[in-house]
Amino acid sequence: MGVKAKKRDLKLNHEGEEEETGKNALPKTGGQAKEHIEQLQRLQTKDPEFFEFLKEHDKELLEFNDEDIDEDADDDAEDADGDVEDADLHENYQSYKPVVSEKEETPSKKAITTEMVDSWCHSIEENGKLVALRSLMKAFRTACHYGDDNGDDISTKFSTMSSTVFNKIMLFVLSKMDGILRKFLKLPSTGGKKEIIQELMTTKKWKSFNHVVKSYLGNALHILNQMTDTEMISFTLRRLKYSSIFLVAFPSLQRKYIKVALHFWGTGSGALPVTSFLFLRDLCIRLGSDCLDECYKGMYKAYVLNCQFVNATKLQHIQFLGNCVIELFRVDLSVAYQHAFLFIRQLAMILREALNTRTKEAFRKVYEWKYINCLELWTGAVCAYGSEVDLKPLAYPLAQIISGVARLVPTARYFPLRLRCIKMLNRVAASIGTFIPVSMLLLDMLEMKELNRPPTGGIGKAVDLRTILKVSKPTLKTRAFQEACVFSVIEELAVHLSQWSYSVSFFELSFIPVVRLRSFSKSTKVQRFQKEIKQLIRQVEANAEFTNERRNSVSFLPNDPVVSSFLEVWIFSFALLRFFMLPVPLIFISALDQPLLMSMLLVT
Repeated sequence: MGVKAKKRDLKLNHEGEEEETGKNALPKTGGQAKEHIEQLQRLQTKDPEFFEFLKEHDKELLEFNDEDIDEDADDDAEDADGDVEDADLHENYQSYKPVVSEKEETPSKKAITTEMVDSWCHSIEENGKLVALRSLMKAFRTACHYGDDNGDDISTKFSTMSSTVFNKIMLFVLSKMDGILRKFLKLPSTGGKKEIIQELMTTKKWKSFNHVVKSYLGNALHILNQMTDTEMISFTLRRLKYSSIFLVAFPSLQRKYIKVALHFWGTGSGALPVTSFLFLRDLCIRLGSDCLDECYKGMYKAYVLNCQFVNATKLQHIQFLGNCVIELFRVDLSVAYQHAFLFIRQLAMILREALNTRTKEAFRKVYEWKYINCLELWTGAVCAYGSEVDLKPLAYPLAQIISGVARLVPTARYFPLRLRCIKMLNRVAASIGTFIPVSMLLLDMLEMKELNRPPTGGIGKAVDLRTILKVSKPTLKTRAFQEACVFSVIEELAVHLSQWSYSVSFFELSFIPVVRLRSFSKSTKVQRFQKEIKQLIRQVEANAEFTNERRNSVSFLPNDPVVSSFLEVWIFSFALLRFFMLPVPLIFISALDQPLLMSMLLVT
């Protein structure tokens, strides 16, 4: 037999002993090491030539001693004693079965058993043993990395476990680890602000437990990235939310958690987006400025990525994302203003470029869903916090941008986009109580030739103006599109005028709209349109007559501050009567016949 063949057989013999040891899940003992050394001595006596070859070319094979024995092989052996009791497993983890490679099916380290986990949990809860906590954290790390294709990690003490043990470890750690850590660190049982952790980080106790806290948060983050079931991810995030205060001490982990939560918030399904948002909101409340900027920027970016395309099914999800962003602003309105100002300024610069260059590429950047949905987002923010000092200054530049977008391309094909802009302006005006000239935008639409011609394209399909920004040329000639546009214009004009139906200047505000509505009623040959327009004219004129009668009896001047309270007493009296279900006097009934005033009063 040659030297190389002898060397291969010797290595195979050595590897075979290791494999046999791995199958029994026991470490190599001192006797086995001694036996291997004696084998090498016999080889030196029987075949000195081969021994000299090994000594020259493969010293590692000869340098084997008792120091290679795993010193941690018998650690925690006493934890295996105790009674075994079957526990009910949480249903969220029943379906999680880690993928184990063929290499991992042959364990080479100590297997974790149910008895060991029960013993650790009992020692932690009853006796508060730090040794048991560290052992449980090692097992938790093994569970979180179970099935990873990274090969055997020699730094870990355990390597195998059953699905029952996996469920027991995950549920115990995620459900109770926050309370255990708070108890060891003598923190409040729930809640807390970042100042508590910052003060704790200066103590000796933190130096003893910081690696345990970091191990818990880091391994939980790892398994979050590996999970695919939305219910399991939601359960894990809900439990980790209670420990989010500890992320103050680990800025790198904090950024990774924010990134993962933002991903689940923007792309998740079911209850996962809600759970992810609550996690981010709780993180911002507890950590404050440490994560507010990153969360605001990340959520806005995720919102923009999700609103590039809109259809009937996705519209609801986009509205939910926008409501989440607006709700997060409530945490700190001053910081929210700084970000909102920058993002609205970006929209203004895009619009300015389109107005200056007048190119198709510049127009396309404005007339796309991403841009319009961003306007919808900031409109919602201004409407939600219009009464707040921080965000109210944004109403004017936002209204200017929306008006510019509505007038950018004044063609009939962009009627849906213009109607969306007008709705946003009506919402802003109602929230801040400031007049915005919307009626001219609406009346210009009625005078376009596409709405005054007979429909030559047939009846056509029903048009959902909420999910489109631009219509095709054949659609312009259909009866369905004309009806949708005219009725939407009448509705939005009624909403605009009803906001000021109690104003002392309602007669002046409504004069030009009434004149142009009469002109459209005479020019159109569609009886349905004529009927709707005439009804709106009657309502506006009746409301103007009522406000004029009330205005003739007042004694203040137009520049008097009391003007703003015009008809407030009358409105309050009517609301009081309605609240107590008392009969309404006749003086009110004549005015209540007009839907414009009626709609305003019911809202008030």
